Amino acid sequence: MTLQQLRYLIAIAEHGSINAAATHLYASQSNLSTAVRELERELGITIFTRSNRGVTLTNDGTELLGYARQVVEQADMLEARYSPADTRQARLAVSTQHYYFSLQAFMQVADEFQGDEYDLILRECATGQIIEDVRTFRSEVGVLFVDDFNRRVLGRAFEEAGVSFSRLFRAGVHVFLSESHPLAGRDLLKLEDLEPWPRYSFEQGTTNSFYYAEEPFSYLPHKKVIRISDRGTLTNLLACHNGFTLSTGVLSAEMHSGIVSIPLDTDATMEVGYIMHDERRPSELLVRYIDALRQVIAQNQTVSELLDD
Repeated sequence: MTLQQLRYLIAIAEHGSINAAATHLYASQSNLSTAVRELERELGITIFTRSNRGVTLTNDGTELLGYARQVVEQADMLEARYSPADTRQARLAVSTQHYYFSLQAFMQVADEFQGDEYDLILRECATGQIIEDVRTFRSEVGVLFVDDFNRRVLGRAFEEAGVSFSRLFRAGVHVFLSESHPLAGRDLLKLEDLEPWPRYSFEQGTTNSFYYAEEPFSYLPHKKVIRISDRGTLTNLLACHNGFTLSTGVLSAEMHSGIVSIPLDTDATMEVGYIMHDERRPSELLVRYIDALRQVIAQNQTVSELLDD
């Protein structure tokens, strides 16, 4: 077993395919395939299952990946400590629900980075994929929300994935809709006020469960539902059509023009936070990202919208 083999393993897991990892590493696909086969033969396990869509870690592969990351991180620390110049490429991978403040914090980290090289990845994806990305070490952190409805199910999923949830903030449920919407002038809205209007919801892929939804009250039946997968599409729909979505009340810069946030008359709250694998030690960039998240949230959310613990 060599460090190079472990680096190949990490890259393949992060990119989801041998071909993509080879392209990223400027290495041949055959070298990466050979490295995986030799590791599997040496350790007597199957690391990846292969399909037309790429590769997926097995349970043994996931366990190995955790150890591989620790070994490589320690080796990198040794190299940085005793090398005359730290030329390592800084890396950060984030999986997040469709929150603009996640992107803002991510770009703040990139803009403030002082080194010469970095490789940063931001994945806006479904809730189940976020948990899987963090479980398999594909991403260092995942950003999502929990509430009283999904807490038990997601808590069980977190435990099975070996990840822990840390809260960033708690907020009341708000209705996002166009400033030209017939309801836009209200100071407070009830769920029954929303019944005639289309509800916009992020599609959750194969794990399309109410418990994995990104919007509160997704389990309530609604006559008109439009499911999307892109945050930009949601913004356009909200600004140009008479639908709505439910969220935290944190209006992003891109939403301030043409979209309003109105509190929903409910005692329900949303806790937005991040998950990390229990065996991961936060990198410097990850610590910066979490700090940036807190800063961006404080900037985008008024004091009146924050809830006391």
